[in-house]
Amino acid sequence: MPLPRATDLEARLRERLSPTQLEVLDESAAHAGHAGAGDTDWGTHFRVRIGSPLFAGRSRVLRHRLVYDALQEFLDAGVHALAIETLADPT
Repeated sequence: MPLPRATDLEARLRERLSPTQLEVLDESAAHAGHAGAGDTDWGTHFRVRIGSPLFAGRSRVLRHRLVYDALQEFLDAGVHALAIETLADPT
Protein backbone atom coordinates (compact mmCIF):
# COMPACT_ATOMS: atom_id res chain seq x y z
CA MET A 1 0.00 0.00 0.00
CA PRO A 2 1.42 3.43 -0.89
CA LEU A 3 1.56 6.20 1.68
CA PRO A 4 -1.84 7.86 2.12
CA ARG A 5 -3.17 11.34 1.61
CA ALA A 6 -5.29 13.18 4.16
CA THR A 7 -8.39 12.26 2.14
CA ASP A 8 -7.56 8.56 2.54
CA LEU A 9 -7.36 8.87 6.33
CA GLU A 10 -10.54 10.93 6.38
CA ALA A 11 -12.45 8.33 4.35
CA ARG A 12 -11.29 5.51 6.63
CA LEU A 13 -12.24 7.39 9.78
CA ARG A 14 -15.68 8.24 8.36
CA GLU A 15 -16.20 4.58 7.45
CA ARG A 16 -15.09 3.13 10.79
CA LEU A 17 -15.98 5.75 13.40
CA SER A 18 -18.96 7.68 11.93
CA PRO A 19 -17.64 11.01 13.21
CA THR A 20 -19.81 14.03 13.86
CA GLN A 21 -16.71 16.23 13.66
CA LEU A 22 -13.58 15.46 11.64
CA GLU A 23 -10.52 17.33 10.48
CA VAL A 24 -7.44 15.61 9.03
CA LEU A 25 -4.40 17.77 8.35
CA ASP A 26 -1.31 16.65 6.47
CA GLU A 27 1.62 18.23 8.31
CA SER A 28 4.29 16.36 6.33
CA ALA A 29 5.70 19.49 4.66
CA ALA A 30 6.60 20.91 8.06
CA HIS A 31 8.83 17.90 8.65
CA ALA A 32 10.96 18.07 5.51
CA GLY A 33 14.39 16.66 6.23
CA HIS A 34 13.12 14.89 9.36
CA ALA A 35 13.40 11.11 9.56
CA GLY A 36 10.14 9.68 8.27
CA ALA A 37 9.18 12.77 6.29
CA GLY A 38 7.65 12.00 2.91
CA ASP A 39 7.54 13.79 -0.41
CA THR A 40 4.86 16.36 -1.19
CA ASP A 41 2.43 13.92 -2.81
CA TRP A 42 2.03 11.44 0.05
CA GLY A 43 1.76 12.11 3.75
CA THR A 44 3.77 10.76 6.63
CA HIS A 45 2.79 13.21 9.40
CA PHE A 46 -0.88 13.84 10.15
CA ARG A 47 -3.03 15.59 12.74
CA VAL A 48 -6.55 14.25 13.36
CA ARG A 49 -9.27 16.12 15.24
CA ILE A 50 -12.31 13.91 15.66
CA GLY A 51 -15.57 13.58 17.58
CA SER A 52 -17.64 10.40 17.40
CA PRO A 53 -20.59 8.86 19.21
CA LEU A 54 -18.33 5.82 19.69
CA PHE A 55 -16.26 7.89 22.12
CA ALA A 56 -19.13 8.30 24.60
CA GLY A 57 -18.15 7.07 28.05
CA ARG A 58 -14.63 6.07 26.93
CA SER A 59 -11.37 7.34 28.34
CA ARG A 60 -8.96 9.39 26.26
CA VAL A 61 -6.73 6.33 25.89
CA LEU A 62 -9.59 4.20 24.56
CA ARG A 63 -10.69 6.97 22.17
CA HIS A 64 -7.15 7.17 20.78
CA ARG A 65 -7.04 3.37 20.48
CA LEU A 66 -10.18 3.47 18.30
CA VAL A 67 -8.49 5.99 15.99
CA TYR A 68 -5.23 4.01 15.86
CA ASP A 69 -7.12 0.79 15.15
CA ALA A 70 -9.06 2.44 12.30
CA LEU A 71 -5.83 3.74 10.75
CA GLN A 72 -3.53 0.79 11.47
CA GLU A 73 -3.18 -0.14 7.80
CA PHE A 74 -1.81 3.33 7.04
CA LEU A 75 0.56 3.22 10.01
CA ASP A 76 1.87 -0.14 8.80
CA ALA A 77 2.37 1.38 5.33
CA GLY A 78 4.67 4.12 6.61
CA VAL A 79 2.74 6.92 8.29
CA HIS A 80 5.41 8.15 10.69
CA ALA A 81 3.51 10.43 13.04
CA LEU A 82 -0.13 10.78 14.05
CA ALA A 83 -1.30 13.50 16.44
CA ILE A 84 -4.82 12.85 17.72
CA GLU A 85 -7.28 15.17 19.41
CA THR A 86 -10.55 13.49 20.35
CA LEU A 87 -13.59 15.65 21.02
CA ALA A 88 -16.63 14.98 23.14
CA ASP A 89 -19.58 14.23 20.88
CA PRO A 90 -22.15 17.04 21.20
CA THR A 91 -25.14 14.75 20.62
